[in-house]
Amino acid sequence: MTSSRSPHLRFGLLIAAFAFLLDQVTKWVIITPLSLEAKRVIEIASFFDLRWAENCGISLSMFASCTDTTRWTLVAVTGIVAAAVGFWMTREQAKGDVIALAMILGGALGNIVDRVRYGYVVDYADLHIGEFRPFMIFNVADACITLGVLLLVARALLLGEKASDADARSSVK
Repeated sequence: MTSSRSPHLRFGLLIAAFAFLLDQVTKWVIITPLSLEAKRVIEIASFFDLRWAENCGISLSMFASCTDTTRWTLVAVTGIVAAAVGFWMTREQAKGDVIALAMILGGALGNIVDRVRYGYVVDYADLHIGEFRPFMIFNVADACITLGVLLLVARALLLGEKASDADARSSVK
């Protein structure tokens, strides 16, 4: 009997752990040595600031509500999503998809820890062009989740087209 366990699982778990640790260490630096919460804004460059933001909602601060009910509901929902991503990662055979899933998992775990510890997700990265802000204020976990999702979508679209082309070529013969 062959195992359906991913041959890339260990590598994926290392990436997830790295994403999680990078997120948590970065937030520690933001909160403790830099004391961003008290300062509110630290200008780094003309296009990038460290700006304190407490995200009580989900992506893009949607459904923001800083109640205990919302907090624990989001912890539970994010935990379920993280568990599903982790399970998918154990079964995924494609290394590129495992990497994407690991980034999503590490980011989700980082944001879960924030919600449990503080009641909100600590956001601080503010990319902007003058007053124009093409992105919401985010953190390393958000960046990992976004990049992981984009990688999954890109791979699905690109590899889906290659598979369709290969099927078309084989049926022509």
